[in-house]
Amino acid sequence: MGKLNSISEMEPLMPEIGMKELEDLVSDFIGKANRLASQLKPQVIKSVGDLVRSMNCYYSNLIEGHDTHPRDIERALKEDFSSNKEKRNLQLEARSHITIQAKIDEGKVENITSAEYISWIHEEFYKLLPDELKVVENPDTKKIIKIIPGKFRTGNVKVGRHIAPKPESLESLLERFRESYEPKNLSKVKQVIAAAASHHRLLWIHPFYDGNGRVARLLSHSYLKHIGIGCSLWSISRGLARKANEYKLVLAEADNPRQGDLDGRGNLSEAGLSRFCKFFLECCIDQVDFMSSLLEPANLLKRIETYTDEQIKSGDLPKGSTSLLRYAMLNGEFERGMAPEISGYKDRQARTVLSTLLKRGLLVSGNKQEPVTLGFPSEVLDHWFPKLYIDFSIKIQTRDKLVDEFWTSALRYVMAQDPAFFKNEMKQYKNELDSLGKKQADKNQDKRIKEHIEKMSKKS
Repeated sequence: MGKLNSISEMEPLMPEIGMKELEDLVSDFIGKANRLASQLKPQVIKSVGDLVRSMNCYYSNLIEGHDTHPRDIERALKEDFSSNKEKRNLQLEARSHITIQAKIDEGKVENITSAEYISWIHEEFYKLLPDELKVVENPDTKKIIKIIPGKFRTGNVKVGRHIAPKPESLESLLERFRESYEPKNLSKVKQVIAAAASHHRLLWIHPFYDGNGRVARLLSHSYLKHIGIGCSLWSISRGLARKANEYKLVLAEADNPRQGDLDGRGNLSEAGLSRFCKFFLECCIDQVDFMSSLLEPANLLKRIETYTDEQIKSGDLPKGSTSLLRYAMLNGEFERGMAPEISGYKDRQARTVLSTLLKRGLLVSGNKQEPVTLGFPSEVLDHWFPKLYIDFSIKIQTRDKLVDEFWTSALRYVMAQDPAFFKNEMKQYKNELDSLGKKQADKNQDKRIKEHIEKMSKKS
């Protein structure tokens, strides 16, 4: 069985290094998140929440290298699956992710950091997947391992250069995780920092054979919601996916062992954990800012009206559509019988307008007795929510998935020793990716990294 991993190997659980900067970020984050939640009517928030769940699913899957078009996600939610097996499996994966997040958004959790809750997230995600998505291959032995929904791993795993704790240690490590990040034991500011720190430490524990990234992102979403900061109007996964390279690199940096006497007192790098928390919180703030701008009522209404007026001019929507959509946006909902009054048309014509909008998904309703609310079908996303989906063909650039040992260790070293150089280097690398292509950009970066390491060595 070998020696078990001590819970001290996961220390520190919370950073002290850079705490002032983290506290300032938390203050900014809380204020902006609270303002965002007050911008819209509750009924519109619910509709936006449905949209954001799909967006969260899209970006979380994109981080894993699975590119599912938003229109295919929309079809999956209507049980309209592709005949192509690979595409169908991605649709089923997307539907499963959205289903579990809906349960998280609508439910109330008591023991949010418990092993039972973490296992529940994994079980709820995997139980709806087809059998072919419930297997993983050991890269070293090529052995196929069957994924049992909700079951913690019983074997050893290696993720990149990180050797995850032994399976016999999972129980004690997850209990320490629960104790350290339990919200009721923390101040408000530390709760928010814990949301960031726990994201990395759960991935460090790596409790499952597969699905750890998705579980960690769903847990972070749930944790932020639980402490009253997160809501259904924004998605951390979008922020992480937009900076996927940096996300994976700062995760790897936080895996590092303690780097000398000035790097905290625990087994792992406290500076690395602090930098990850800073990155995570900055992503949260960036996404709250983005959605606040996108959902600003006057601007959103203007985009809706512009789109609808163009659709009316082209004959794709009947006259009177703009009035009904405007009313739903500003008031949250309206009874079907109000359509004539709102549109200014007689009953029969007003019903035709309403029926068309319902058929197009621009208005939605549970049944004929319920009020109608604003809908957000995929066809309007580019018009009503520009840049919500940055690029459907976006690819995550990671140098051989950060497996190349020299490049990985060299980059981690530079990141830890000279953060300013590293930041500028990543900007330059990104620009060269666009202008020169990956092969030349990789070659140029290798040369710069080697030269910088040589300069640092001479100085020391």
